[in-house]
Amino acid sequence: MPPRGTSEQTSRARLSSVIKSARDTMRKDAGLNGDLDRLPQLSWLLFLRAFDAMEANREVWDDDFRPAIIEKYRWRTWAGNPFLTGDDLLAFVNDELLPHLRGLKADRPGDPRNVLSALFKDIRNQMMSGYLLRDLLESLQKIDFTSSDDIHTMAFLYESILKEVRDAAGDSGEFYTPRPVIRFMVERSHLKLGESILDPACGTGGFLVEALENLQSATGSTHERQQLWRDLRGIEKKPLPYLLCMMNLILHGVESPTVIRDNALTRMLDEQGQKVDVVLTNPPFGGEEENSVAARFPTGVRTKETAWLFLHSVLTKLKPGGRCAIVLPNGVLFGEGAGAAIKEKLMKECDLHTIVRLPQGVFAPYTQIPANLLFFDKTGPTKETWFYQIDPPAGRKGYSKTKPMRYEEFADCTAWWGGPDRTGRIATNHAWSVPIADLIETGYNLDLSNPTAGDDLAHRPPAELLADLLTTEREILTLLEALQQDLEGNV
Repeated sequence: MPPRGTSEQTSRARLSSVIKSARDTMRKDAGLNGDLDRLPQLSWLLFLRAFDAMEANREVWDDDFRPAIIEKYRWRTWAGNPFLTGDDLLAFVNDELLPHLRGLKADRPGDPRNVLSALFKDIRNQMMSGYLLRDLLESLQKIDFTSSDDIHTMAFLYESILKEVRDAAGDSGEFYTPRPVIRFMVERSHLKLGESILDPACGTGGFLVEALENLQSATGSTHERQQLWRDLRGIEKKPLPYLLCMMNLILHGVESPTVIRDNALTRMLDEQGQKVDVVLTNPPFGGEEENSVAARFPTGVRTKETAWLFLHSVLTKLKPGGRCAIVLPNGVLFGEGAGAAIKEKLMKECDLHTIVRLPQGVFAPYTQIPANLLFFDKTGPTKETWFYQIDPPAGRKGYSKTKPMRYEEFADCTAWWGGPDRTGRIATNHAWSVPIADLIETGYNLDLSNPTAGDDLAHRPPAELLADLLTTEREILTLLEALQQDLEGNV
């Protein structure tokens, strides 16, 4: 038997070739334009391929097994039939298979048929050539989802494809969290088995996958592993990220992901009795919610700014003793009106113990606006808040798409953190604490600069000063527009 490393290398080379062949095939089809078309097509087909393998596995060990998909529409039946091709294949997929999957329904919560119908609700086959579709199916048949090597390798390859699509999606307003930021937030949350963990804006599943990888080594049995899968919960509003998230989790071994496609804000309002232990999230910011959504929030906190509404919703979603790590832009930190009211609620109900201030460009190419990582526990009111400023490497002002932030740059903050109980924290050139009385006096302004940084304006280049001034002016304009909408909505 070859060494494990050799086996994985062989699997990676073989599957890399399979995926390259699949992508080359899709590039020839006139119905697919760019990776934002090709990846969804690849993802739903991979989903059915993986789902069929899971069903085959269940069929072996489950005495009460009943297939979620009837024989005619199981992958092995239609995708494995080389004589079903051309126009006949297109007609079958478009007029029979996809309508059947959308129409699946079961009364039992968690039934795979409900997952399938939700997933395929907005799925469309975009390939125009049934012959190219047959070639694509033949490529995907070469992936063995009963092999741990193939599943592990496909997860790795899929992550790399997702990164390409995330970069492309930045042009259409989608914001994705860099993996180093996700890993740092998950590790500083000190997750435990048995805790319910929610990402209400889960996108392609980055936080959920990282939490899974953080905890799964602690699972000692099949029951614990399945419980972990159930404890990882996500909500995603848009169909494409939802599909990609489901596929991402399945490739990481989660047989039945607990991910819901819905508007998280309305969902959390409707499920206020269902609390969670941990929230890990990067909610959308800079966008606006519909009037009907904002109107469901208490009068004093009504706003169309999505990030503020998410922060308010998280406060109500956490169990007593629960904790949260959330990404928020600078504009939320200094926001007034509804924003100030939400921050007051945050610090009266929770211990906002840490704010990690990230430098400019961490979220490039999507935005140059600096972001912050807020960590709080629902254990009582805030007494003081520690700030930690992470600076870019020496000689650089920030980060870019070609020079992104690396996980190693969180090392000093990790060492300073003080473990799960945050013990032994001291003020440094990067860390400082602010008592709650000072925060109240500023109207809950959390956009505070490092007091040890000094005034170096005279030593900074004019172009840099101008760029910072323009960024600040844009943030102020965004704030004023949000405040004006709040005032108009409360008239």
